[in-house]
Amino acid sequence: MITGCSALVTGGSSGIGAAIAEGLAAAGCAVTVLGRDRTRLTALAHRLDACALVADLSTAEGLSQAVDAAKGVDLLVNSAGRGWAGDLAAMAPTDIDALIAVNLTAPLRLAQAALPGMRSRGRGHLVFISSIATVGVGGEAVYAATKAGLRTFAASVRHEVAGEGIGVTTLLPGAVRTPFFEHRGLPYDRHFPRPLSPAKVATALLQAIERGEPEVFAPRWLTVAARVQGAVPELFHRLAQRFG
Repeated sequence: MITGCSALVTGGSSGIGAAIAEGLAAAGCAVTVLGRDRTRLTALAHRLDACALVADLSTAEGLSQAVDAAKGVDLLVNSAGRGWAGDLAAMAPTDIDALIAVNLTAPLRLAQAALPGMRSRGRGHLVFISSIATVGVGGEAVYAATKAGLRTFAASVRHEVAGEGIGVTTLLPGAVRTPFFEHRGLPYDRHFPRPLSPAKVATALLQAIERGEPEVFAPRWLTVAARVQGAVPELFHRLAQRFG
């Protein structure tokens, strides 16, 4: 149950993370929002009567602060993420390191920190924001790899905590109207699929948590793409190369 829980939401400065924090606050949760943008984060925390933790998960100091905050929470939402679009050969090593640190290493470390407390209480929920990019996306090789790794990590942890009262939910969104695309260096300019609002994505996730669903796609029809990729990967990738 979400109502009244203590929650840590990373990537809370804007976008999906901020929308999730709003939903949790409305449910009476004691929310801590973590992000890099002090101005946005402070304003959101003030509006939601939440706590703000300004930290950069790509740094040792920021990760250490986040790990401390994750200990003892009932709900951990790993929403922080970085993107990068372009040719792999042109990608700076520092950008590769940053994507791995924020998108993969930080969620692993935070989940590890949160689990002991959840186990001692016999309840809790871990949430991981992955991406439909796990099917493989040209021009986003490193990003897709980190999100695929996150999805596999979540599935593995789900097996480990089975029967312990701890839920594990992975969200796989498609295009969402957030600053993500501008930050990755390539705006979203497709007419289809149309980007979802962060609020709709957050609602889908919170409903999935309440139902104990292991994975949720937003929009849900993206499950078709994932199933085709899993069943006939060669055909899927031929179509992806042709239609994008």
